Amino acid sequence: MRVGVLTGGGDCPGLNAVIRGVVRKGIQEYAYEFVGYRDGWRGPLEGDTIPLDIAAVRGILPRGGTILGSSRTNPLKAEDGVRRIKENLAKHEVDALIAIGGEDTLGVATALSGEYGIPCVGVPKTIDNDLSATDYTFGFDTAVGIATEAIDRLHTTAESHMRVLVVEVMGRHAGWIALHSGLAGGANVILIPEQRFEVDQVCKWVTSRFRATYAPIVVVAEGAMPKDGDAVLKDGTLDSFGHVRLSGVGEWLAKEIEARTGKEARTTVLGHVQRGGTPSAFDRWLATRFGLHAIEAVRDGDFGKMVALQGTNIVRVPISDATSKLKTVDPKLYEEAGVFFG
Repeated sequence: MRVGVLTGGGDCPGLNAVIRGVVRKGIQEYAYEFVGYRDGWRGPLEGDTIPLDIAAVRGILPRGGTILGSSRTNPLKAEDGVRRIKENLAKHEVDALIAIGGEDTLGVATALSGEYGIPCVGVPKTIDNDLSATDYTFGFDTAVGIATEAIDRLHTTAESHMRVLVVEVMGRHAGWIALHSGLAGGANVILIPEQRFEVDQVCKWVTSRFRATYAPIVVVAEGAMPKDGDAVLKDGTLDSFGHVRLSGVGEWLAKEIEARTGKEARTTVLGHVQRGGTPSAFDRWLATRFGLHAIEAVRDGDFGKMVALQGTNIVRVPISDATSKLKTVDPKLYEEAGVFFG
């Protein structure tokens, strides 16, 4: 059997660990051959491949990013996209695909497997941790660790200058990174997309913190929105999956805080630094296990499924279960953090 592997969407710490797990087990235990598709769904769409063997995956476990490259290509919107993919899979004699990605990448895998008969197995990847049916996605732990370290460092400079520091982290629809890093880093305000915020209330928390002679740290997810406004957009453009580009809520909020409280406020946007660098030990462990179980699913012919972490077990669930509904922060979890606000 020959298996194709691709990584789609935003890059993420742990992608290489999945690829390594898939290839090592597939070759050593099942004598499979592998083809790496370049740049997400663009690879099978255009027939762009690289060889994948044990030598190709040697030493990649601690590396961030992906040796296969990635993109946000949506083949379902390309002219004759499905036909082209089928032709290229046949040309390369590929019998099955392992798609490693988030909501959009796996949504394509769902359609190809369910509607068009292309055998696909999914592996969940997103630093946002917003895929349903799995307790955690790899990349999330690394992103939270990076954000927490940044918050720790910002506490000292905030207190040195007695200014407000607003830290903008990733999180389009779900505030998992903001919540986890904000709690771990001792933030005084945490704002997430699931709960619209009142700017006046944020300013009250900030003022309260100053009265206690401490400089406040505000952590805000990029998709957080005020009650009387909309998401802050970088521009009006959409990607191939119809997503707007978010950016700027941190800067906007800092200006509002400064204008309403008279206290100096600065913004730090962590941005893509959350995606980069070496994966944490947990993410290496989880990504490796996902890879091992994904190739088992291929061997069993269990297509249309995604590997998922439930408790400490890796299970298989329909890919559609992970993409039909986003996993967002439970209001009760957010309420727990409220005791530290202000």
